[in-house]
Amino acid sequence: MKRAEKRILLSTPTMHAEEMGYITEAFEKNWIAPLGFNCDGLEKEIAEYVYDGTDEMYTLALVSGTAALHLAVKLAGVKTGDVVLCSDMTFSATVNPIVYEGGVPVFIDSERETWNMDPVALEKAFKKYPNAKAVMLAHLYGTPSKMNEIIAICKKHGAALIEDAAEALSSTYFGKKCGTFGEYNVISFNGNKIITTSGGGMLLTNSREAREKAFFWSTQSRENTIWYEHKEIGYNYRMSNVLAGIGRGQLKHLEEHRELKEKIYQRYKEGFKDLPIKMNPYLDGTRPNFWLSCFTIDENVGISPMYILQKLNEANIESRPIWKPMHMQPVFEKEDFIKVEEKAVNEDIFKRGLCLPSDIKMTEDEQELVIEIVKSCF
Repeated sequence: MKRAEKRILLSTPTMHAEEMGYITEAFEKNWIAPLGFNCDGLEKEIAEYVYDGTDEMYTLALVSGTAALHLAVKLAGVKTGDVVLCSDMTFSATVNPIVYEGGVPVFIDSERETWNMDPVALEKAFKKYPNAKAVMLAHLYGTPSKMNEIIAICKKHGAALIEDAAEALSSTYFGKKCGTFGEYNVISFNGNKIITTSGGGMLLTNSREAREKAFFWSTQSRENTIWYEHKEIGYNYRMSNVLAGIGRGQLKHLEEHRELKEKIYQRYKEGFKDLPIKMNPYLDGTRPNFWLSCFTIDENVGISPMYILQKLNEANIESRPIWKPMHMQPVFEKEDFIKVEEKAVNEDIFKRGLCLPSDIKMTEDEQELVIEIVKSCF
């Protein structure tokens, strides 16, 4: 089997010319520190991008998506012992901020139509935990969740909705952009995301007061006095003016990146049409950003994702297992897990799933090599 000359990677940054202009301006003005005109500009431009003409959107550029999630958890009022109902199939960064504040994560299984939080399991969880403080929802691999059902359940039970859209910038649910559905919402600009600031994230909320409070916490909770006065614990969470400049340049190419990601997904779908494989699904009326293209192998085929991963690796191609569910992680194995089906959906997807190279710099010939190696495994 042919081997890739240079390693084909899962998802890496794609730089353009505009980023350097913003970075150069920061250097010329000697504004290298956190805050500054690029941070202000990135916040304004993201707000304009996600704004749908209804609720005003206030944004706060931060050092990471995890920092934004932490501030969202604090804004939701999570305290020691409070239960937060959380997506189970996600990266640990979704869950860790709950624990930072002493909250108790309870993991919710996924449904099969999007691989995201199952509204039926969520309603079941509220019956067991009627006083749950918040719901932490993640959109897996940029695929929108069943938002109408989940929002209705949160409102019914008086729980704050925190939307982890770290992977879902530019994805839409019936025309509305992900990252705007919750009381507090988060996107990520990590190096492997659809656009990047190298490292960084953003908090989005339709509450001016919440944004101001999060800004206060993110700047070490410094009171408005001449001397350094602190009445609350604060954090050093503000984004660098230089990195925000990268983000401003990247944002100009977001839709271009999304379209290229979708073409990658569709080529995989066409290439695998005769195999016992199903691509990661999404709902009619939604538009994922196709951040990562993934598949599950049909049951009882007798071929494991790890076998395919090994064959791809031998050909100098990176792939990765689906996120290991949080309730299976050693650090969280004592926490509760709520499912509807007798066999947990997330365990099944994890067992049969694989993430494929989805880098927009990957050539069609390189992608064809990936497809051919996967085909050869069957």
